[in-house]
Amino acid sequence: KNEIMVHFPVRMDDGHHRLFKGYRVQHNNALGPYKGGLRFHKDVHLDDVKSLALLMTLKNSLVRVPLGGGKGGVKCDPRALSAGELERVTRRFTAAIINDIGPDYDIPAPDVGTNAQMMAWIADTYQMSSTERHHEGMRVVTGKPIEIGGSLGREKATGQGVVDVLCEMLPAMGVPIDGMTVAIQGYGNVGSWAGRILQKMGARIVAVQDHGGQLRNEGGFDCDALAAHVREHGSIAGFETSNSVTGSGHHTSRGAEVISDEDFYRTPCDVFIPAALEQMINARTADWLHCRVVIEAANGPCTPEGNAILASKGIEVIPDILANAGGVTVSYFEWVQNKSCVIWDEETVDRELNRHMCMAARRTMLAKQKYQVDLRTAAYAASLEHIGKVYLTRGIFP
Repeated sequence: KNEIMVHFPVRMDDGHHRLFKGYRVQHNNALGPYKGGLRFHKDVHLDDVKSLALLMTLKNSLVRVPLGGGKGGVKCDPRALSAGELERVTRRFTAAIINDIGPDYDIPAPDVGTNAQMMAWIADTYQMSSTERHHEGMRVVTGKPIEIGGSLGREKATGQGVVDVLCEMLPAMGVPIDGMTVAIQGYGNVGSWAGRILQKMGARIVAVQDHGGQLRNEGGFDCDALAAHVREHGSIAGFETSNSVTGSGHHTSRGAEVISDEDFYRTPCDVFIPAALEQMINARTADWLHCRVVIEAANGPCTPEGNAILASKGIEVIPDILANAGGVTVSYFEWVQNKSCVIWDEETVDRELNRHMCMAARRTMLAKQKYQVDLRTAAYAASLEHIGKVYLTRGIFP
């Protein structure tokens, strides 16, 4: 429906001003307020944001949360900005789009390059600029810190949702969770939580890649230790030589080795989890994969050419609008809690998330059987059917 592009100046630490470009795309609000993340990345482009906003519409419909689709971003490299610069960019971008967002109109959330602290800055900027007497400004974003209305379970939600979908769908594919091997591309919030949860369920994480490089460990990584290393050092680079030890005295990096990009993709595994950026599985890399299932924890990680190659190899692809919907589902829970002035415990959040994700997985599998199509087409069909029914019920004004 709406494409918003803004340019805004920010004073940098050295006293100079730099001009930044930002976007907010509002795709569809037939089901409810626009909802979707904000990403801060050096390669943010309008066409990408438009595609991601469309995916949000389909995703929210598939999991049956009463929210529409939107997406936004700022073209910048957050790792190259100081903490003060990042705060000023975030607040200045919020000021630039402040008339285009709102607690019941358009509700941003974290995405690539953004986090809970940045959501707090957005909420504070919005509330300090609002003329409303009632204090609803904190509802303008989700993914906030717990102290200002965030939801328990939100940090792990997308990774937990990936695992919930796997538990629902893998039995029909003949892949047991206990003992299965997994490769994870991207070890940020989503990839690390998925890895940690799967490891606790008996899976073995045998290969990991992020912007710092690629590692393989045929015996399986200590995913908690790897996540701690990433928090401290910013990437998985150097983990293979780390000296941290477990409580039993074993080195957490034991067995880890650095490998090439191609070797990472060629690592045999049962499940491959792309949890990084778009278009990572393309005509070249798809041919290298040796797995049984790909579950798209990232948005749009497969190109059409890559998807066709996976299909020709008999690799099942669980699509992004199903696989990574856990984040927006718990964002919806956060929004509901804020509106109702209640706080759910983490057990309630996890239980409701599991229910939503399992029902969405079942809808997708039923559509696959009904239309005799692949899982991606089935997920789109199940989503669009729901949106179509909403439009038919609402009718056309006047």
